[in-house]
Amino acid sequence: MSEIIYLTDIAIITCIVAKRRSEAVLLAAREIGARAAFVHSVQGWGIRERLGVWGVAVETERDVIEFLVSSDQQDLIFEAIYQAADLNTPGNGFMYISPVERAATYVHEAARKQLDVNPE
Repeated sequence: MSEIIYLTDIAIITCIVAKRRSEAVLLAAREIGARAAFVHSVQGWGIRERLGVWGVAVETERDVIEFLVSSDQQDLIFEAIYQAADLNTPGNGFMYISPVERAATYVHEAARKQLDVNPE
């Protein structure tokens, strides 16, 4: 069994946006350096939806997009996503950063050598 290589100094950026903004968010994050994204389609309601015509909650479809990024890139990517999602407009979404204590996945041999990690 091979040794587990832990990844540290990473964070998850979570962005909750209307489906129509998802493509712009994904493109902006990719252009600035994000390497992977996970998209979840969700339905929910918030304060703006409760203020409908009769004050009844209106369901809205949103995407939750998660980006696993290095800690040193998190601010740059966060700002790019904020602009692409147009989050300075009420009702367009919400985002936050969560630190990741450690993660593990397959690390290619070339990357192991670069990181000076000895497998097994």
